[in-house]
Amino acid sequence: MEVLSKAVVQPAPVSSNFSKSGIAGGKQHLGCRLAWPKSVCTSRNVFPNACETSLVSAKSALSQAQQETATAVHFADPSLEDFDPEIHSIIEHEKRRQFRGLELIASENFTSRAVMEAVGSCLTNKYSEGLPGKRYYGGNEFIDQSEILCQKRALAAFNLDASTWGVNVQPLSGSPANFAVYTALLQPHDRIMGLDLPHGGHLSHGFMTPKRRVSATSVYFESMPYRLDESTGLVDYDKLEETAALFRPKLLIAGASAYPRDFDYPRMRKIADSVGAFLMMDMAHISGLVAAGVIGNPFDFCDIVTTTTHKSLRGPRGGMIFYKKAAVLGVDLETSINNAVFPGLQGGPHNHTIGGLAVCLKQVASPEFKAYQQQIINNCQALAGRLKELGYTLVSGGTDNHLVLVDLRPLGIDGARAERVLDLASITLNKNSVPGDKSAVVPGGVRIGSPALTTRGFMEEDFVKVADFIHEAVGLAKKAKGQVEGTKLKDYLEYVQSPGCGIKKDIEDLRERVEKFATQFPIPGVDTDVLYR
Repeated sequence: MEVLSKAVVQPAPVSSNFSKSGIAGGKQHLGCRLAWPKSVCTSRNVFPNACETSLVSAKSALSQAQQETATAVHFADPSLEDFDPEIHSIIEHEKRRQFRGLELIASENFTSRAVMEAVGSCLTNKYSEGLPGKRYYGGNEFIDQSEILCQKRALAAFNLDASTWGVNVQPLSGSPANFAVYTALLQPHDRIMGLDLPHGGHLSHGFMTPKRRVSATSVYFESMPYRLDESTGLVDYDKLEETAALFRPKLLIAGASAYPRDFDYPRMRKIADSVGAFLMMDMAHISGLVAAGVIGNPFDFCDIVTTTTHKSLRGPRGGMIFYKKAAVLGVDLETSINNAVFPGLQGGPHNHTIGGLAVCLKQVASPEFKAYQQQIINNCQALAGRLKELGYTLVSGGTDNHLVLVDLRPLGIDGARAERVLDLASITLNKNSVPGDKSAVVPGGVRIGSPALTTRGFMEEDFVKVADFIHEAVGLAKKAKGQVEGTKLKDYLEYVQSPGCGIKKDIEDLRERVEKFATQFPIPGVDTDVLYR
């Protein structure tokens, strides 16, 4: 209707229930009202150049009832706390949970205030399908600047020559980034090999069971896992080479989500070349360590490198794909990967995330970031050392990176039961499969990571204390197992949360000490000094 272009913005009272002049009135929507020019309603705020013919057209188009109820467009802009106290309360409770507890999930971290400001900025408003300079929408001059800057900083963060390597910063996260690579390089039913999930691999690397193709990767492509040598906890490269010679994959994938050691990239390059396969590294967990140069560099040997951006890298929740610019096995990786991301799998990129990632990558270039990554490794090794002193079995016997994988089976407890008791004591980690496990629901181990607490300022001696807390909680978990009547996991979980649980007071005492210890350390980007302790 022509009159819409002549509407005038006027202040409107904030209403949380949208009554009367709101939804019930038929014209107000989500705390907004539409003011019409003088000849249509009583408002005197008319645009100076308003066209009379447009007003006549509008007047004839509106019924008498519409003229009486038409009100003006104005988006009320209250704070989150004022507009949606329920969500605000949930966020505040989550903030307190993070502050009071020990966050040890290896894939989690605390990002910076600057990153959160960029992610919460007006960049979220813009649509920008395509690449910089090749958008499907106008108005992207500043979005282009943001994405180009992000690309430049990404290459600089990993010391890559822009004439040799390119990067796509639009993937929404790590799994979409991986699937974009598969889409770019493979045809349906082509063959891939990745580390088996129960041996520390990732779902997106082709996991399947005898009964179900769990990952979409295994639905569209034929996957054959490689595994660890269970006697050492290390990747069995000899068996990998033997299997690859028979299976002949088109894509060989390095990378893991629960492998505490570095990969042998020269060996994997040799295996890939022997069968004519692309070599891809998914460095999602260790990208911060790679950028800081404190762990092996996959770029020296791989054709494609993917990563998330929110783990050890400490950025927003996004993904990146790095690719060689020269053709590999006859494939133009740059064109194929960019086309797979858009229009192949995604629409418009999340520009607020790309802005936040650019900020993160500027932080990566600082000397402090390298020291931080080295501290992640130091802390993890201190944690591993103390756990071994306490009698725990570590898969591979230790760690080279940011995580340890603990096998709890020798202690007579599993990861699912231990995880729940630890959670009740404000210690957050995750149950995890270990080599030889039969169930992913009740696995035999737990995965423990050091990045998040290192971000909060924990040092080696603090991680020794963390190990002691974990040990105490695992002991309580084992004690509760002897008290519960049923044998199913469901029976156990219900028991440890029941008022009559025999270890209830012990858990509460441990939780109090854990929270007293944790709240000595701030969280970046969050005003923890004003939080209730």
